[in-house]
Amino acid sequence: MILLNNVNTDQENPYRMNYKHLLFCLFTGLTFASTQAAAYTELQPPHEYDTVSKELVSMLESEHYDKPTIDDRISEEAFNYYLDSLDPSKSFLLQSDVDKLTKYKDSFDDALRNGDTQVAYTIYNLYAKRIEDRLNQVEKDIPKIVKGFDYTKQESLNNDPDKLKWATTESELNEYWRKRLKNRALILKMNGDSEEKIIDTLERRYKNQLRQVDQTNAVDVYQIFANAITATLDPHTSYFAPRASETFNINMSLSLEGIGAVLQADDDYTKIVRLVPGGPAATQTDLAPNDKIIAVGQEGKPMVDIVGMRLDDVVEMIRGERDTKVNLEIIPSKGDGQTSKKITIVRKKVKLEDQSAKKDIIHIKRNGEDYKVGLIHLPTFYSDFAAIQRGDKNYKSSTRDTKKLIEELRKENVVALILDLRNNGGGSLQEANSLAGLFIPSGPVVQIRDQKGRVTPLGDSDGDITYSGPLAVLTNRMSASASEIVAGALQDYGRALILGGQTFGKGTVQVLQDMDKGQLKVTQAKFYRVSGESTQHKGVIPDMAFPSLIDDKLVGESALDNPLPWDKIHETRYPVYWNMDAYVPLLEPRHEARIKKDPNFIAVVDQINDYKAQAEKYKTISLNEKAREAQTEANKKRELERENTRRKALGLELVKSVEDIKPSDKADDDAYAHEAAEILLDFIAINQKAEEAAKHQQASHN
Repeated sequence: MILLNNVNTDQENPYRMNYKHLLFCLFTGLTFASTQAAAYTELQPPHEYDTVSKELVSMLESEHYDKPTIDDRISEEAFNYYLDSLDPSKSFLLQSDVDKLTKYKDSFDDALRNGDTQVAYTIYNLYAKRIEDRLNQVEKDIPKIVKGFDYTKQESLNNDPDKLKWATTESELNEYWRKRLKNRALILKMNGDSEEKIIDTLERRYKNQLRQVDQTNAVDVYQIFANAITATLDPHTSYFAPRASETFNINMSLSLEGIGAVLQADDDYTKIVRLVPGGPAATQTDLAPNDKIIAVGQEGKPMVDIVGMRLDDVVEMIRGERDTKVNLEIIPSKGDGQTSKKITIVRKKVKLEDQSAKKDIIHIKRNGEDYKVGLIHLPTFYSDFAAIQRGDKNYKSSTRDTKKLIEELRKENVVALILDLRNNGGGSLQEANSLAGLFIPSGPVVQIRDQKGRVTPLGDSDGDITYSGPLAVLTNRMSASASEIVAGALQDYGRALILGGQTFGKGTVQVLQDMDKGQLKVTQAKFYRVSGESTQHKGVIPDMAFPSLIDDKLVGESALDNPLPWDKIHETRYPVYWNMDAYVPLLEPRHEARIKKDPNFIAVVDQINDYKAQAEKYKTISLNEKAREAQTEANKKRELERENTRRKALGLELVKSVEDIKPSDKADDDAYAHEAAEILLDFIAINQKAEEAAKHQQASHN
């Protein structure tokens, strides 16, 4: 996974630094004659890594939070991870190959412990031979096969990874390849490419993939093998070989120019993992996590197909000087998974001010009166360490900036406040503690439990409260780490209503440690709320959930392999200000009644239902051109109708095509903040009514 811009050095990444697909080798298919053996030169273990292997076992067993024993159980899991890393689409190895290799499943732990990783290279060399044999033949046969495709034929391709199995015969694998290649050719044809261009594009893709195999060296293989071991422990523990370690450290610096996106190789595609808050991709386009990039072009130059290209080569194409344009062709994750679209992004450097807290005022009319609700959007938890080290008393930090904005909003006579932590992936733990302290007096905010079982509470100690009024926190599935600490603390204290979506669930702490060669990022601690509940895996559950376009099954800690479990430790002492559980049953009916009539929420719910239906439908892909065209047109028609229905209800100008819908036209953006403001006004009204009833009861007693 590679970051295509700069983030704060204290930014916590809730997404796995996954080098599982370092080879980037998922390929598409065709039928062909028997293959000829390629002149593949087998790779052998680099003996200078023998010591690294022993060191890796020692560090994992002593430093990891779970204190694991690297034994046969882990070896068997690692064996499966290793095969999946090499051939994730099951495109090269046969079931007979896997059966042959199964004898090594209990050897991975011994290989590391003894410093002899020959087993990893024995497996890899068999796999690499299968790749070169097949791809050499593929490249040779593409023109003949593409010209022979019949797009009027009724046939389909299984696209459900859960049902993908190793082929049992060569002919079965050939048929799988033929259908996958036909699907790729059909996508290009539907995008307007001629048969000649389709052949040229596919030939180039396979040349790229062959080049990857040729460029893979013994250290690359070692890293894949090592990470097959770390993957069994948790999603965030990873080994970085020297070159990857250098790239990782550069990515976490402030020196990169680009589009502000974290990319990861996903088989032969390049996938968006997350967007950097305030970055070009997040502010200029509707690019989203899980979108796939299939082509890159520079301003004034033709697009270059990048399917099958090495991730580092793709990164070099996307990076560039600030204020220059890069064109991307993407396959959106929200759609049929086949239709592409083109976007343009102006490269920028994400500056601290781009990620700074910002304020707004939401106006709500009730009973002829205008109520003001303050909104503070916080994209990340930041602190300008360079300015602090210079002794600059006016240094920027998320807490200082938020405090200033609250004071400005209070002068505007807001009756309530919303803290918007949607898409906030975390940041400085110190800032999370101090920011929570703006809303509560001195007290614990989070507990940290290390691998030795020691629990350390952290919190705010100044005793000052900047804002004590009605408060809501907006979250979604992309709210992670430090965001979860703040949301969890304010929920436990009964200090705020948590509204929106379940958070990411990243409740672990990683430490980067140097090794003889490379570095190990190892999980060493877990976060716990003041209530004793972990933020790990479950995240923070909102008091009231809003419909979400983010699929929890695809995004979040629970969507990753082997996440550490949710658990609970002893709670710490803390006061509770409002019993929110008592308010929620009174607030929910009003909320539900409003969103059933709100055109924005109606559009979002309809879109969610569409995506769910499509996700099931597209587990099988039609290879018939007319059926695919009808499918694409039906999707566009449905999207256009939904958008214009929303626009008509809101009195907005209608659009003529889906291409006219701008990224800023998101139904769930301002609508969610507006509904949060409505809920806060309901909360105030219910609270006032309860206080008046209490006063009346007290007076009657007197």
